[in-house]
Amino acid sequence: MQETNKLKRGLSTRHIRFMALGSAIGTGLFYGSADAIKMAGPSVLLAYIIGGAVAYIIMRALGEMSVNNPQASSFSRYAQDYLGPLAGYITGWTYCFEILIVAIADVTAFGIYMGVWFPEVPHWIWVLSVVLIIGAINLMSVKVFGEVEFWFSFFKVATIIIMIIAGFGMIFWGIGNGGQPTGIHNLWTNGGFFAHGIVGMLLSLQMVMFAYGGIEIIGITAGEAEEPEKSIPRAINSVPLRILVFYVGTLFVIMSIYPWNQVGTSGSPFVLTFQHLGIAAAASILNFVVLTASLSAINSDVFGVGRMLHGMAQQGHAPKMFQKVSDRGIPWVTVLVMMVAMLIAVYLNYLMPEKVFLVIASLATFATVWVWIMILLSQIAFRRKIGKEQAGKLQFALPGGSKTAWVGVAFLVFIIALIGYFPDTRVSLYVGFAWIVLLLLAWPLAKKRKA
Repeated sequence: MQETNKLKRGLSTRHIRFMALGSAIGTGLFYGSADAIKMAGPSVLLAYIIGGAVAYIIMRALGEMSVNNPQASSFSRYAQDYLGPLAGYITGWTYCFEILIVAIADVTAFGIYMGVWFPEVPHWIWVLSVVLIIGAINLMSVKVFGEVEFWFSFFKVATIIIMIIAGFGMIFWGIGNGGQPTGIHNLWTNGGFFAHGIVGMLLSLQMVMFAYGGIEIIGITAGEAEEPEKSIPRAINSVPLRILVFYVGTLFVIMSIYPWNQVGTSGSPFVLTFQHLGIAAAASILNFVVLTASLSAINSDVFGVGRMLHGMAQQGHAPKMFQKVSDRGIPWVTVLVMMVAMLIAVYLNYLMPEKVFLVIASLATFATVWVWIMILLSQIAFRRKIGKEQAGKLQFALPGGSKTAWVGVAFLVFIIALIGYFPDTRVSLYVGFAWIVLLLLAWPLAKKRKA
């Protein structure tokens, strides 16, 4: 084993671009979008555009710090450097816990999707196999990880593009609809574009923002990116436009073809669209895509937590063993810990009643917004630290600087208020604040260990 504890650079622009795309386009689009449509009607398109703009602000704030200091390799390090050790410690552990929860959900989902094709095989066999396969991929070089992630995301993206093109064929030329173009009148005929008023659109924003969760992984790739000063700006600038095309384009097609109040009432809108085109194997095709989506997500989850724990161990906020790196530059201890945690958690997932798991899972929503707020506050503090003159010379500056970041913070505070507004999601605020209190209580121990 290497004792230099250095990560190796092996991620190209192509890898980083698809990692951010892959982590943001997941089951949130394939199944979760139906809930947002119910809340807002066709105006959910506007909600995704607003959400996409805020996601871009977060990515640019992160990009500004990553390009300036790619060695830091995680946003918990930026929080520590510019907001203080306590902020770095809370941000790092909150991100790790959030991603672990997401990984448990993804691993469980993988078992369910495989069950569609192999109903007689117990789910735990698929769960065990996927944890071992993804673990093996993450223990190889970072280049192998990046390549696998690229292809997982590629299948997902290709399916969405085919669906958008096919959808436009149906809307304008009636392909798959007996030669009758559907047109786009469905966007305003069932209660208008703002079917539930402006309030409905605003209320859907919390669902929309969770769909964008995962974009922050770009900030963790800096330490292993080839030429970070070039690859990170390219990846960040291309991703928001692509995400908007995929989310807004997909939902535009679906809500033009079907009245919005019928979306999600009889299965996935994706399956319905393919079946409309006369593709009998639509359900199997989509099941394959959703499988690759969950594999891509688990792959990114293991990578993200591994790199974050490695960075935190270097800062003294996590056990020293997490610093260990293999000859290939892989933080192998963190990968193994993540695999064990996923297996234990999946076992608990089967034992636990659904409601208890729901309470834990809802923490992920709070944690995502918390991490984003800390990224923006770190960028504001970073600007204050370097001064106006240095800020003017930054290679990849956030347009509008700190003022833009404050707009993002205000928006995210509004999202937290929305989480508290709904009784179903309010529990995640209680659990989230309890988690922060727990970390604060553990802080003196962490400080003692560091000393």
